[in-house]
Amino acid sequence: MKGLFFLGLISPAVLYAQIKQDSIKESSIEAIQFTKRLPVAQEIINVQKDLDQKNLGQDLPLLLKNQMSVISTSDAGNGIGYTSFRIRGVGGKSINVMMNGVPYNDAESQGTFFVDVPDLASSASQIVIQRGVGTSSNGVSAFGASVNIISKSPEEKFYVKSDNTYGSFNTYKYSAEMGSGKFWNNRLSVMGRYTKIHSDGYIDRASSDLDSYNFAALFEEHKTKIRFIAFGGKEKTYQAWNGIDKATWETQPKFNYSGQYYDLFTKEERFYPNETDNYRQNHYQLLWEQKIGDHWSLETTAHYTKGKGYYENYKRVDETKPNKTHYANYNLDLPVVNGVPVMKTDFIRKKWLDNDFYGAVSTLYGKFALVDLNIGIVANQYYGRHFGNVTGVYLPQIDEHEYYRNTSLKNEMAGFAKAIVKLNQWEFFGDLQLRKISYETGIIQAGDGEGANMDKKWLFFNPKLGVNYKINNGKLFLSYAHAHREPNRDDLFANPETQPEKLHDFEAGIEKSFGNFSFTTNLYFMNYVNQLVLNGQINNVGEFIRVNSGKSYRMGIEIGALAKLSDQWNVSANVTLSKNENKDFINETATGIEHLGNTPISFSPSIMANALIKYSPTKNFTVGLQNQYVGDQYLDNTHTEALKLNDYLLTDFTAKYTLPLKQTEVDLKLLVNNIFNKKYVNNGYVWDGPMYFSQAGINFLFGISLTIR
Repeated sequence: MKGLFFLGLISPAVLYAQIKQDSIKESSIEAIQFTKRLPVAQEIINVQKDLDQKNLGQDLPLLLKNQMSVISTSDAGNGIGYTSFRIRGVGGKSINVMMNGVPYNDAESQGTFFVDVPDLASSASQIVIQRGVGTSSNGVSAFGASVNIISKSPEEKFYVKSDNTYGSFNTYKYSAEMGSGKFWNNRLSVMGRYTKIHSDGYIDRASSDLDSYNFAALFEEHKTKIRFIAFGGKEKTYQAWNGIDKATWETQPKFNYSGQYYDLFTKEERFYPNETDNYRQNHYQLLWEQKIGDHWSLETTAHYTKGKGYYENYKRVDETKPNKTHYANYNLDLPVVNGVPVMKTDFIRKKWLDNDFYGAVSTLYGKFALVDLNIGIVANQYYGRHFGNVTGVYLPQIDEHEYYRNTSLKNEMAGFAKAIVKLNQWEFFGDLQLRKISYETGIIQAGDGEGANMDKKWLFFNPKLGVNYKINNGKLFLSYAHAHREPNRDDLFANPETQPEKLHDFEAGIEKSFGNFSFTTNLYFMNYVNQLVLNGQINNVGEFIRVNSGKSYRMGIEIGALAKLSDQWNVSANVTLSKNENKDFINETATGIEHLGNTPISFSPSIMANALIKYSPTKNFTVGLQNQYVGDQYLDNTHTEALKLNDYLLTDFTAKYTLPLKQTEVDLKLLVNNIFNKKYVNNGYVWDGPMYFSQAGINFLFGISLTIR
């Protein structure tokens, strides 16, 4: 197995750039054109060409797992439900995700919950990944990467399309899509899609029921383009947030502790059937692109996101505590039945989040002979309501009772100016951003330690500069970026004195093509002050807890290559070699302070590599192998051998056959993940020892796509 993988790495493809520029469909969006020229490490992915073969229902992080420096993981183990990714070892809360330039990271938690927008790739045209700080963008600053997902526009001709998938763990996907083509004198076109996804999950009871929709309307006339996009989804997932201890993983890797309780009547251990997360999220975006004369254009986006939902769980009495009542935690009086106080009962608890996020983004582009300008302003506001309800299990007279409520308000205003100045073979880049944030939280009803009263304000200045030197069929680049990032809600609630992060990011690289061979090499040094690193622990909803680590750094080299060996064979590969360390790390324990010196940063392997082989024996038939190797990584920052996740090598198989029909496209797709049935873990936390999130062994998805034009 390893021989197959490393054969790909030592082939001529060992130096590929991953995405060939001439394979990317040109976008009319000025932002994409500007982005291609920036002196930063980046990939621009053509979704239809590069991801379609494996887009069979898994969430976006899993579709991107073979991209440079990316590791993806799944709570349910099979890529459906709660999923996440890390880039250069940096977690999702430090990756700035945008959709059409609109921030997608939750404004409070800074998390990216792709479970709320299932089948997102089916509505995307391009995905732009900038590693490192990148350039000024909307939302929080990128501290590992930024990912901008560009929605596809309605097509010019009428079509109907259906995508259907079935696979392991009773996984299925049904999707219907229709586009009107252009009408009203070729000025207007619309499209819509609805998707239903279900999976029982690899982990016990880790089921997912997901609904997704996307609607887009495009108006074009002369120098005006207006797009309206509405998309979102509804999810119900059985919780798999708790993971399992190492001993259980070795014997029962699919076991799930979530929902486990002791029935006082039957004296049996049971699992609560509705230990679920329930959430709905709707996004609305209005994008206006206006050409102004020969040199200027203006893009303005107004957006609104509505989210509402809750997670429900069975809260059993803690039998280890002498005082076995916890009514006071829920603002309840001790109940009395037949004159006797009832000292304990179990509860069914629902924790709600009801939030609104809205704002506007406006960017002015200027194109001249020697200078390209990009000037933007951003204003966003987030308003969140957090509240919880509880009902008694053995005392049904305790009706649903609201036991806490708190609110939060976050405002952000930012402005930036970017310029690219051309001088013969040189292109000089500058980027200045000023960002102001205020965050207020308040308790309306206190209960169970939920919420806090806080009023925080930050003002950040983030300068960036770089240079490109054009060479034949390529370029050399060098850049520096200074960025700041505010802590999130959980960081501040855990420690109100949590400090903002600071980062000095140095990048240098080369991109070069030789006919059918292309490669890129990128060197990076990311020097942090007060980096918020995962400390190996999780909170009560499975979110990782972060702490300021003082001084730390990430440094490495990223190499990628592609070789078109013939009309039938394409080979590509990428590898990241890195060193990621905390300097003079201080660890706080129950017994005191430990000075551990330099330690590896959690969840940051020193090697990540991918090798991809595609073979097309005929025009209509393609098969491929995708290999991923991830080195050792640690669950916390103490460099403890018992808390190390071992390296692993995965191999996936893909196949696609297109039936040669007229005016009708029928695609048959097959994805077999982990074909060698590797038992592995790529995520976990620490709780009296290592806790693991099991990932699935060999599993498959088979799909049929039908398009009528």
